[in-house]
Amino acid sequence: MNNRFFCLLTLFFIFSCETKEELTFEPLSISRKECQDCSFVTINVPKAIGNSKLANAINIAISEEIISWLSFNETGKANNIKEGIDAFITDYNELKNKYPEESMPWEATINGDIVFDNGQILTIQLESYLFTGGAHGINSVRFLNFDKLNATELYREELFTSIETITSHAEEVFRTQEHIPAEANINSTGFMFETETFYLPENIGYTDDGLLLYYEPYEIASYADGPITLLLPYKEVNSYLKLAVTP
Repeated sequence: MNNRFFCLLTLFFIFSCETKEELTFEPLSISRKECQDCSFVTINVPKAIGNSKLANAINIAISEEIISWLSFNETGKANNIKEGIDAFITDYNELKNKYPEESMPWEATINGDIVFDNGQILTIQLESYLFTGGAHGINSVRFLNFDKLNATELYREELFTSIETITSHAEEVFRTQEHIPAEANINSTGFMFETETFYLPENIGYTDDGLLLYYEPYEIASYADGPITLLLPYKEVNSYLKLAVTP
């Protein structure tokens, strides 16, 4: 009887170790520049090690964001980062062949870091700088949030118990931060919310200091205004979050 009990106990611990395998990362660094005056791509992002469901979800999400940034020509679809880089370089070369005197080399620089990990929630922040001609390049930020226990990516709508209630709370904080009177139009001080109604940004990420709402340049203001951010402390928004965070 005792031998049977210890065998079952051993199997339990083995199973527990397998299902709670620690998530680890290694740097994924890629640099591509074919000549002095050619376009170039530089990528430095974290890569989850292993073949677990969570590691695959993280790596796929990062890869998809990188590919979307590099996809200048939407007629073709890259299946991985290498194909995305190839497409970026090819698109520039085709443009250069058509307009050799007007085409400056393109640039894509993408960096990523883990900005939050409390054991249940993991957030990776990706930043890109893309120059594909014009007066200036474009800086962008993406937050990728993951439920580590269920090994799934958390999309914006899945973060909250109610989009309406968190939007209402965020608007109050936003108006206070930007000095917009409660009774005034949300665009009365120069913002450019579509339909003149406050809304959450596409980019929302967990940070050590609170939930960060990140409006990209052009999303609600001019490029010259840069990104607009709103930091909501967890003690104020935990009641709106599906996964609360202990401050």
